[in-house]
Amino acid sequence: MAELVRTGQLTPTELCEAAIARAEAVNPSLNAVVLPLYAAARERAAAGLPAGPFAGVPFLLKDFGAHYADVPHTSGSRALRGFVPQEDAELVRRWQRAGLNVLGKTNTPEFALMGVTEPALFGPTRNPWNPQHTPGGSSGGAAAAVAAGIVPLAGAGDGGGSIRIPAACCGLFGLKPSRGRVPTG
Repeated sequence: MAELVRTGQLTPTELCEAAIARAEAVNPSLNAVVLPLYAAARERAAAGLPAGPFAGVPFLLKDFGAHYADVPHTSGSRALRGFVPQEDAELVRRWQRAGLNVLGKTNTPEFALMGVTEPALFGPTRNPWNPQHTPGGSSGGAAAAVAAGIVPLAGAGDGGGSIRIPAACCGLFGLKPSRGRVPTG
């Protein structure tokens, strides 16, 4: 997708609109995207994104650990419903510098503590291959969104299988970097 943007075959706005249309078509049955940020994503696409290696590629943040300034961050918990970080996490800043266009936040179990994505706050996420099955957890919303074709990649975290379990459940591969390679603050 980034290559198509670089070569002028597609615009970031076209990619953004395609991802939003796909999300609107499949998310009601999946519940993968729990906080759509479509208006802001459209504005960023139109205004111009950084010319990084992923310039214009639609992206979703996991609602755990990826603080996004002025956007609610619940970690899947009713206890954090009113929490709004004042600044971006370093990893989010790096994703933005790479040119990724954030479309929203994905579902996660409360405090990312389960191998299934079924928080009381947002309800369960369904596996796009079989809605009767789990997409795993704790990055189940991210995996379901990628497997359903909403975005080509999404943010996730893995302290105990939270990338690997959803990737396996959703027929994807998940990249778990070595400890210490990805900033947590």
